[in-house]
Amino acid sequence: MAFIDNEAPLHGAHRDNHTHRDVNGGWLRPAVFGAMDGLVSNLALITGVAGGSVAQQTIVLTGLAGLAAGAFSMAAGEYTSVASQRELVQAEVAVERRELRTHPRDEEAELAGLYVSRGVEPKLAREVARQLSADPEQALEIHAREELGVDPGDLPSPVVAAVSSFGAFAVGALLPVLPYLLGAHALWPSVALALAGLFGCGALVARVTARGWWFSGLRQLALGGAAAGVTYLLGSLFGASLG
Repeated sequence: MAFIDNEAPLHGAHRDNHTHRDVNGGWLRPAVFGAMDGLVSNLALITGVAGGSVAQQTIVLTGLAGLAAGAFSMAAGEYTSVASQRELVQAEVAVERRELRTHPRDEEAELAGLYVSRGVEPKLAREVARQLSADPEQALEIHAREELGVDPGDLPSPVVAAVSSFGAFAVGALLPVLPYLLGAHALWPSVALALAGLFGCGALVARVTARGWWFSGLRQLALGGAAAGVTYLLGSLFGASLG
């Protein structure tokens, strides 16, 4: 029977390649959601207004207003959401800290029971729990991970989430307006640029999530195109009835 030498140095390829990306920094979700939302919402807004046969100046003003309102709304929402989540986790970690201080033996036994439930021999589980519980901060981190599923030292930042969301939404929302700002007089350049942006965003997200870039890009393209088509139809109908 072969045994693993725990003292042996890590294989070079394993050491170099076995790394993970930051999945808990608080920037990816708001950035992706912000860019997609900015593209889809402002594209739909502009196509809806354009469908009503309004002046070009009105379309540009509507697009810029949608950009500003959406970016600030997204940033405020992300900040409040992440801050509230962070405060909830910190409150639960404080409860766990208090339990470790007032009932250390019970918490140690709880940790040992957890390891036993995962297949560790009871005597070894108790010894591991005893050694890990010797350091109160280490014990707190382990209990938080095992019971709450969080790392108390690596919580998402509300500021990072808000800034990521604001910037991504603004960039995404700018694309449908950009052709008009550069002198376009028809709707199709805005639609084409926005749909290309949606496909590009979807493909870029696939690079981060390791999913097929073409599938992710086409999915975002289809969703954005459907939203723009519906709002253009509604704008045409309401524009005709109000006219």
